[in-house]
Amino acid sequence: MKRIISLLILLAGLLIVGRSFMPPRNPGEFDIVGFGKLPVLVNGRVKPIDTVARTSLLVLCNATYNDADQSHFILTPDKRELTPNEWLLDVLFNAAKADTYQVIVVDNPDLLTLLNLQREDGMAKRRFSFAQIEKGLPELERQARLAEPVEPQARTVFQRSVVQLQSNVVLYLRLKESLVSSDSQDFLGDLMEFQKSLPAGVEAMRAREAGKTYDAALTRKLIENGRRFDHMAQLGYLLAVPPARGESDDNGWRNSGNALMETFQTGQVSAPVMAFAGLAHTWRTGKATEFNEIVRLYRLELEKGFPTSLSKSDAEMRFNAIRPFYSASTLYVMAFFVAVISWLVWPIELGRAAAWLVGIAWLLTTAGILTRMWLEGRPPVTNLYSSALFVGWIAVGFCIALEYFYRNAIASATAGLVGFGTLLIAYYLSLGGDTLEMMRAVLDSNFWLGTHVVTVVAGYGATFLAGFLALVYIVMGVFTPWLKRVPTTAGAAAGRSQTNGKMLESMVYGIVCFATLFSLVGTILGGIWADQSWGRFWGWDPKENGALIIVIWNAIILHARWGGMIKSRGLMCLAVFGNIVTSWSWFGVNMLGVGLHTYGFMDAAFWWLLIFVGSQLAFIALANLPLPKWRSFRA
Repeated sequence: MKRIISLLILLAGLLIVGRSFMPPRNPGEFDIVGFGKLPVLVNGRVKPIDTVARTSLLVLCNATYNDADQSHFILTPDKRELTPNEWLLDVLFNAAKADTYQVIVVDNPDLLTLLNLQREDGMAKRRFSFAQIEKGLPELERQARLAEPVEPQARTVFQRSVVQLQSNVVLYLRLKESLVSSDSQDFLGDLMEFQKSLPAGVEAMRAREAGKTYDAALTRKLIENGRRFDHMAQLGYLLAVPPARGESDDNGWRNSGNALMETFQTGQVSAPVMAFAGLAHTWRTGKATEFNEIVRLYRLELEKGFPTSLSKSDAEMRFNAIRPFYSASTLYVMAFFVAVISWLVWPIELGRAAAWLVGIAWLLTTAGILTRMWLEGRPPVTNLYSSALFVGWIAVGFCIALEYFYRNAIASATAGLVGFGTLLIAYYLSLGGDTLEMMRAVLDSNFWLGTHVVTVVAGYGATFLAGFLALVYIVMGVFTPWLKRVPTTAGAAAGRSQTNGKMLESMVYGIVCFATLFSLVGTILGGIWADQSWGRFWGWDPKENGALIIVIWNAIILHARWGGMIKSRGLMCLAVFGNIVTSWSWFGVNMLGVGLHTYGFMDAAFWWLLIFVGSQLAFIALANLPLPKWRSFRA
């Protein structure tokens, strides 16, 4: 029975992973999956339309972790469920309908009052449609102009909300004008009429400029089209029209508006623009067969000059559908609870099941990080989002090694906590938009990203792991007699008869040694990079100070232990305070908004950082209770 239950737990984990690998299916007759694979250039990177849909929804909706799988969002007035690609299709091709979908978050009370909005019950209570917000846009724009001159750090909560909402509204408007004109009921018909009358219209314009008799109606129509196309060129968000010379011309992508403006010189509407107009017509009129055929033919045309872009777009959409980090976070939660239960019953069987769940989640995370590296062509850590992934990956990797040697489920439980925690942090960091962003000039060095950044972040992960293992020691020591017990596991049977407390102490000490080494080496490498980039090895920049503090703190822990100044509890208290030191270096210095490392500036996490620091101080205070209060040390 014990083995059967442990096998069932493992099977459940495998089913979670296997389900995520199921290929995406079209929700109806339209080939929405095929449309989502089409490549576009946004923010300097070629990506599938599917990625644009998902990241745009994350930004507009400010989605909670419950929405992390992004399989469906309830957006329509009749509460129908739409996939991100269905939503984007309506935004691109049926704007009047998309304007009624509640996708834009407004949660500041003063801003709600300013825009005369009232929250509704249900899932979309913080979300409003563009149609609801539209009447308040003039006042919103006025408030945004007042807030923009203020430094981001000095803005009030209301001003930050105004600037964020203004940015979201602009994003939505730009999406609407990306492929076709949002105010046209039949853009395909308009383009066909425009192309047919273009030669005569050009002649009329020339006659007008020469002072000759000209067709006023044709001239007026040509000018109106020019204004419409220029509006699309100014606002269009997606650069969906590929360059004519193939993939070698990375800068040749343009939006539909720019391509249409070129029509006045070429005399011919480009094929991609006509294809998008055809997609708009068939989507609005419900002609699924014609829509699917246009997608197929347009893809065949792209394969002639953009095979690499297409293959990467296909892989990225598949990656989006698999959601490896979301599935891994579920497995980490399962592993944590299975590991905790194993301390009460069936330690060998359930401990082994927890270790397997952690291993599967770690392999899934590894595959996700490697895929991101291939898509971006960069080392694993390039921004705050990827640093959260890598910190968790390093920490869980150490936990797997510790569990292999000790086999007492301590490392598995810690892996579940750290793995889920870092993936949760990564998810909320992804709400800023595309996480595979282009590198800033100062960071554009694969060598230093692969040496300094990876080494320093590995030090972050190790320091956090030592701190979380210390938290396990404190909680179990104060509330249970578990620390003085000898685990009845395979590790104990092999001759490791140490108590759980001694095992934890050895784990924390070993991890701190590793963290000290990698933090020191990474900080020195950072100084060399700074010398190459800014002409000085060390400038007491806040981020540089943060890295140095981690090195010093880990060194203090080791010297205090070697000198006999601290014993088990002292080691754990110092390791827990290492969580505070590391979180400050990781996030806190970015909130200062000063120095040469402010490229990661963020203030949204300020209160969460304070809560985290307060919780760590509370645990340290708990650890300093007199020994008679500790159940593990009662006589």
